[in-house]
Amino acid sequence: MKRFFKKLFSLIIFVAVIFLIWYFFHGWLERQVLKAKGMYYIYKGDVAYSQDNMAKTLDYYKRGLRLFPAHYEAWYNLGNIYAVYEDYYSAVDAYLNAIKHHPKFVMARMNLGIVYSEDLGFFDEAIEQFDTITDINPFKLWIPFVYSNVKSIRANKGIAFFNKGVAYKQKAMYLPLEKKYLAYQYLGDAIEAYTSAMKFLRKNYDVYYNRAVAHHLRGESRLAGLDYCKAIQIQPSKFEAHYNLAVLLRSMKRYRDSISELEKAAILINESPSSSDLQTAYIFNLLNEVSRTFINSDEYGVEKLTDKPTGSISYTYVNGRIVADDDFDKAMEKNFKTCAGFETFNNLDEEEENEEF
Repeated sequence: MKRFFKKLFSLIIFVAVIFLIWYFFHGWLERQVLKAKGMYYIYKGDVAYSQDNMAKTLDYYKRGLRLFPAHYEAWYNLGNIYAVYEDYYSAVDAYLNAIKHHPKFVMARMNLGIVYSEDLGFFDEAIEQFDTITDINPFKLWIPFVYSNVKSIRANKGIAFFNKGVAYKQKAMYLPLEKKYLAYQYLGDAIEAYTSAMKFLRKNYDVYYNRAVAHHLRGESRLAGLDYCKAIQIQPSKFEAHYNLAVLLRSMKRYRDSISELEKAAILINESPSSSDLQTAYIFNLLNEVSRTFINSDEYGVEKLTDKPTGSISYTYVNGRIVADDDFDKAMEKNFKTCAGFETFNNLDEEEENEEF
């Protein structure tokens, strides 16, 4: 009998322990089961995405997130898919959910800011996201010869400053008529953001080009010209910098240098798969117009008396002799990197700029 009561007591204790575990931890256990199911569906979504089956991808992600809504990476992937298919408000909702569960998720904030700025025109909201990114100080891990995230952290901060500059520039461009007086200020904010980006993205064409455009729009010809020249030096095959520099030089009545840059832009835009016939025709029409102006100007008479290289892409010799193919390619590359009007901008101080322009 004593043995029976002993076994009964042990059974009661066991049942009581099970009951207490269930009472206090059944919610946690249930969440773990749901989390496991959610992870399974999200995994299936990843597989469907790798197979380019977007219908199944969306279905699996949604089912997985209903069971495990804290999976911030799945929200991020979902936001990217919505953004690609131009469902921008759904993309915003997905990115916000990713940030809700991981406030320091830099890439979710970055993409959210880009959608806000470039697709929805919510410039202030975009700038807020980019500012948050630059304030985040993630853990830096550096293991020699094995792993380092230092460069990626710096790059992300640079990209955030760059995107902030883009948002300010767009904000300046889309001002209503009654607030156009604010454009100069917002362009200045854009320039400040681009300058901050340069501390992290040292030799980046887009940063210099966009800062040049902001200076150009503010009427700061000297600073715009120097930045266009730096962009051209970094990436001489981009026609936009050559073209904008040509427009700037034309406004300064530096017709000969403007023609040189327009010729380069004309060749480069013909080779660009993304260019349109309308863009090409416009550049050639502008080239003809500037050429006619140059021929009828006093500058033409002065230039004809010199043998100073213009940087024109029509030259087929270097230093007075025909060159071999490899040398010619190098000469052409060097020629495209040569910025017409650089000496003009370099020697023009701010007082002279204000007087002339």
